[in-house]
Amino acid sequence: MTTGHAQVEARDGERDPFAWTFTAPLYVGSSLNPINSSIIATALVPIATGLHVSVGSTSVLVTSLYLTSAIAQPTAGKLAEVIGPRRVFLGGILLVLLGGLIGGFGQNLATLTVARVFVGIGTSAGFPSAMVLIRRRATDAGLESPPGGVLGGVAIAGMATAAVGPPIGGLLVGAAGWRWAFLINIPVTALAMAMAVRWVPRDPVREGGRRGFREVADRIDLLGILGFAAAMTSLIIFLMSLPHADWYALAVFVVVAVPTVWWELRATRPFFDLRELAANGALGRTYLRQAFTLLGVYTVMYGMTQWMEAARGVSAEDAGLLLLPMGAVSAMLSRPLASRNLVRGPLIASAVTMLVGSVGIVLLTSHGPVVAIVSVSLIFGVISAASTVGNQTALYLSASPEQIGTASGLFRTFGYLGTIVSAVATGIVFHDGVGDHGLHTLGVVLVAAGVVVLLLTVLDRRLMTRRDMSRRTGTEKNTTNTAQGEQHVSTTAVPAIDPQRTALLAMDFQNGIVARVSDPDALLERVNGAIAEVRAAGCTVGYVRVAFTEDDWAAVPETNKTFAAAAAAKMMHHEDTTTQINERISPQEGDIVVRKIRFGGISTTDLDAQLRDRGIDTLVLSGISTSGVVLSTLIDAADRDYRVYVLSDGVADPDAEAHEVLMNNVFPSRAHVIDTTQLHELLRSA
Repeated sequence: MTTGHAQVEARDGERDPFAWTFTAPLYVGSSLNPINSSIIATALVPIATGLHVSVGSTSVLVTSLYLTSAIAQPTAGKLAEVIGPRRVFLGGILLVLLGGLIGGFGQNLATLTVARVFVGIGTSAGFPSAMVLIRRRATDAGLESPPGGVLGGVAIAGMATAAVGPPIGGLLVGAAGWRWAFLINIPVTALAMAMAVRWVPRDPVREGGRRGFREVADRIDLLGILGFAAAMTSLIIFLMSLPHADWYALAVFVVVAVPTVWWELRATRPFFDLRELAANGALGRTYLRQAFTLLGVYTVMYGMTQWMEAARGVSAEDAGLLLLPMGAVSAMLSRPLASRNLVRGPLIASAVTMLVGSVGIVLLTSHGPVVAIVSVSLIFGVISAASTVGNQTALYLSASPEQIGTASGLFRTFGYLGTIVSAVATGIVFHDGVGDHGLHTLGVVLVAAGVVVLLLTVLDRRLMTRRDMSRRTGTEKNTTNTAQGEQHVSTTAVPAIDPQRTALLAMDFQNGIVARVSDPDALLERVNGAIAEVRAAGCTVGYVRVAFTEDDWAAVPETNKTFAAAAAAKMMHHEDTTTQINERISPQEGDIVVRKIRFGGISTTDLDAQLRDRGIDTLVLSGISTSGVVLSTLIDAADRDYRVYVLSDGVADPDAEAHEVLMNNVFPSRAHVIDTTQLHELLRSA
């Protein structure tokens, strides 16, 4: 959670926390990577001519940026979470400026490759930093999620700007020469820097002052990042070597990947959280859809561009203009789609349209009408908009708030894997010359990719609109009536549960306290059912009760308003029947049972140590009362970086008004509020 300055800014902008002054620099920063990814497409042939190298050798300018970005995107996201998104955002802009200068004045292919590496690292900061800033602004403004138009703007800045890259590149290269494929970064970064310095909110002041290198390295999992980088580099070198496989690169990949996976599975703060990815199937499927979709989109950008220039004899400017409809349609459709918070519909439309467009590529010929090329461009514009909006919204809904930066970076990484495979496929089919046969082969590959995307979409039952998601899990704001009245349940997608890392805590369900709430039998029945379900799923069950020994009473100072009175009255002795856990939910062998002497379940017990020893980082809270043990434990657990769920129908409070305020206005900012039905869904999908 952000504090201090960020909260002040949120209050200052509470009328519209997502005003254009906040979003504009984020959109510009997020557009730097896709523009640089695509603008080079029409410059490869002129670069080869100007530097007197083969056209094939210029592919290193494409793959170097993709490789760098694939590694740098999640790294930048992790850094944004740890040291602050504004710092990472501004640092990235400076690196892009440096890359633009190096490339604009470079005299050989090696220098241009170095420039693309700098550009790749710098532009990778934009998207994940923007997602962290958006998530924090929504939290500070008391919103569960930002307005759909905000994510739509990021979508336009992402895939839509990538789609207009070739036309822009064609015009620049044709009018001013290939160097402007690099120099364009100078005015763009100047604009981005001015906007970011003025309008991007400052990072909150960190408690304890500056962090040293060792602490930062531990928090970002530097060893994991290095292992990931080495594995990705060797894998991509292997892919780029095809069809003449570089088996040494593949061997290096295996040698590096195995220990990296071992390390990440055991790291306290893993860079690539494999356990979370395995538990969160919705997020993993989102990554795969993005990869396969971008395989198609970038094949059109690069493969068709090369085919138009080499097989049809079209100039760089004209090739860019023929792909202009892709960018125009993508830009026009992205915002209205995003503003409606749609997920499943756009993704199904994208998958079906990808199949249609891929068949269209198979039917293209070098002597065919120009309108056929424009039609394919239009179709892939629809794909670009629908897939980007759908997958990006699915990403926001599926990723946990505390890991949105890294998840956003990995989202882009998987996209780059798709683009790299696109470059590999294009290089293979055009290896002996660019012609219709190679283009048709690419079309067949894209048909297969389209089938995969369609299956990943229609068979994914967790894909739906936000409203449909709420209906399915019982999480609409007008949720079910319980003994405490209307309950608030989270309307955003809830992260998946890993049973091995999860504990359900039943707190203060002891005889003397259960009797204080209305309809205790129904409450105990629901909690008992939840306990049975989590036991069956392999989760841990923990019990917390409040009770005192004589020494505990004597140690309570008079400054404690609540417990000084209890101690004076000798209340809740640890051997009294009133302090024993109700027999209807009694503990079993292997459960955790702790006795506390204050409100919270953690502060005066060894509960945290027992949970950590079992590798638990996720808590599901139930208990009596909402304003007592549940509130105190939730805040304490959240501050200790647990992921927290609160069972809305597994908690109760004698004060119905206090219960309502906490459930609706306090808990959602710190925990995922679910009910037992949704818990059942999460356990079933684990």
